[in-house]
Amino acid sequence: MGENIFLNIASWIRGLLDSIGVPLLASDIIMMIVKASAIIVFISLNVIWLVLMERKISAYIQCRIGPNRVGPKGTLQTVADVIKLMTKEFLIPRSADKVIYLLAPLVVFAPPTLAFAVVPWGDGMAAIDMGIGVFYLIAVTSLSTIIFWMGAWGSGNKYSLVGGMRVVAQMVSYELPLVLALLGVIMITGTLNMSEIVEAQKNVWFIFTQPLAFLIYFIAGVSEANRTPFDLVEAESEIIAGPYTEYSGMGYAMFMLTEYASVLVISIMCTIMFLGGWLAPFGWTFLPSWFWFFLKVYVMIFLFMWIRWTYPRIRVDQLMGFGWKVLVPLSLANIFVTGIGMYVYRSIGW
Repeated sequence: MGENIFLNIASWIRGLLDSIGVPLLASDIIMMIVKASAIIVFISLNVIWLVLMERKISAYIQCRIGPNRVGPKGTLQTVADVIKLMTKEFLIPRSADKVIYLLAPLVVFAPPTLAFAVVPWGDGMAAIDMGIGVFYLIAVTSLSTIIFWMGAWGSGNKYSLVGGMRVVAQMVSYELPLVLALLGVIMITGTLNMSEIVEAQKNVWFIFTQPLAFLIYFIAGVSEANRTPFDLVEAESEIIAGPYTEYSGMGYAMFMLTEYASVLVISIMCTIMFLGGWLAPFGWTFLPSWFWFFLKVYVMIFLFMWIRWTYPRIRVDQLMGFGWKVLVPLSLANIFVTGIGMYVYRSIGW
């Protein structure tokens, strides 16, 4: 199977280190560095591709041409944009807190990178197969809220500060239903290990047993990633860009690229928790497990992009009201119904 290629590469590197007498601790550190480097390269390449993918999809939905000049079919347009952003001057406002202002765009990519460490990309293909993988991923991705606030506060700009307060309120409000939506799956499986959750879906994917939880998680994920119709963080119809108002060049680009990394994380979690992870549909095991995993992930990413270019932006009061008055009660109801279902299931003895 195709996943054995990756396992064999890891085994070969480990064997090479052992053969030249590298101590076990140093060997473990080197392996972690190799895995972290592979994850960073994967995120970078995916973000570049997702930017181009979104521009193509948006052009198709809105009956426009889209990128078609730089490279074959416009495939190098994103590379040209990166070069342009890297050559732009990075300005620091006079009233900014320079340490916080410069630190925010540097660490904003840290939470997604840490999250990918526990993701099982295929059968036995997790960099770290952690027993509390779901809890760990939720914990590290929540750090993004602090980093956005750092950028807003460090800018020394009142508009950035108001935009930062708005993004913090939005992300905190939608983290609650996002986490509660996962509790139904965790109750059924009795584990926080992602690989075990995937294995528990061999008979039926949880999107069929937990459809409401999947819908709640997806909607909350759209808000967490600051995507339309919940993109009040950097609303294009406003003069300012929320907490990023004072950032230019690659500083601004890092915040924008983090949005795509967040979309990737949410899509991966939807795939693992509700769509069977790397498990093949209809028993089609003739393709490697990682192929099915990435296919499902990119279907979810397409849904993110489809929604963005279809629905209008909602008001901030509608945003907050929908999160607290609709999603939170529904997620609690889903937990209650799941508990009753599990009790009845065990009482009958199925």
